[in-house]
Amino acid sequence: MRVAYVCADTGVPVFGPKGCSVHVQQVVAALRRAGAEVELFAARLDGQAPTALRGVPVEPLPCPREDDRAQREQASLAANAALETALARRGPFDLVYERYSLWSFAGMEHARGAGAAGLLEVNAPLVEEQATYRGLVDREAAERVAGRAFGAASALLAVSNCLARRLAQHPATHGRVHVVPNAVDPDRFPAGLPPARPAAEGVFTVGFLGSLKPWHGLALLAEAFARLRERRPASRLLVVGDGPGRAAFESALAARGAREATELTGPVPPEAVPGLLASMDVGVAPYPPQAEFYFSPLKVYEYMAAGLPVVASRIGQIEEAIRDRVDGMLCPPGDPEAFAAALLRLAGDPGLRSRLGQAARRAVLAERTWSGVAERIIGLAREAVGAGQER
Repeated sequence: MRVAYVCADTGVPVFGPKGCSVHVQQVVAALRRAGAEVELFAARLDGQAPTALRGVPVEPLPCPREDDRAQREQASLAANAALETALARRGPFDLVYERYSLWSFAGMEHARGAGAAGLLEVNAPLVEEQATYRGLVDREAAERVAGRAFGAASALLAVSNCLARRLAQHPATHGRVHVVPNAVDPDRFPAGLPPARPAAEGVFTVGFLGSLKPWHGLALLAEAFARLRERRPASRLLVVGDGPGRAAFESALAARGAREATELTGPVPPEAVPGLLASMDVGVAPYPPQAEFYFSPLKVYEYMAAGLPVVASRIGQIEEAIRDRVDGMLCPPGDPEAFAAALLRLAGDPGLRSRLGQAARRAVLAERTWSGVAERIIGLAREAVGAGQER
């Protein structure tokens, strides 16, 4: 199967360390392991290909960087012509697989016109996100692009049930929505991996992996960790990642006297993550209350694969992934005292940590692997081609 993987989103550096970058890398690598011949069409690379993607042909796409937002939106729309040209030149493909981006429709329309399967992976309601967090000048145009891409796709892959329900309400989806959550590569998380940042003897390490943005619950994490240290001073917080919320997060920790017990690694390459997770005693995902939690938190699955007990908000897909008191502990969103109490209990009971962590590892390796995701993608592509031939 010849596969064109398309990522026209300028906010996703496909060779970078962000969670969205890891998602792209892992899907491409899993498709290759499944025997597919993959070519990558990307607007932004940011560095050299990771080991698993070396040898993958890369076709650069336009990456508009105009300072004026309206001009950048128009340039992003115009970039569809370059994507169509590149796909036609490099094809034919059996499958065009695209990570949905705000202004891209040419990938799905090319697949439909060429008689190939077109699968559109949707990770978020991008129009609403852009309008709320970053600013959107021409919302009507963005809505039209979504309608074109959704309508042309053979199938849409939502990363969560919440997002699938939202997509199913769009008039252009026509019952073609499937849920395919995030996953892990078991080979990245071998048992017994030595810690990259070991703690001093007797120190309990709370770990956080991810970008430092407000919607990841950083204020709650600072408060919960400070409360934990009041009751168990021999505790440290290991934060793996970086982002625009770092300064505010550090200020919150300093205000509670917890900054000196916190280590922030800054951005790290994906290959460094397993050793850092091995340096933690527990992984946290303290998401705040939200009307709609449509994410599929990669950090949660990676904590589980690393054999860590997870303390997380009882919200959205997390509640489906973590069985409370079986392979993790769930807390009410926005409740720092509940998080601190859960962490304190785990700090004082190594046996409980081990039982929850091993149960988490068994569950995620049995049910949530990128190889399983690749099999699902290939199966949906074959179904789409078969349906097209019947028509």
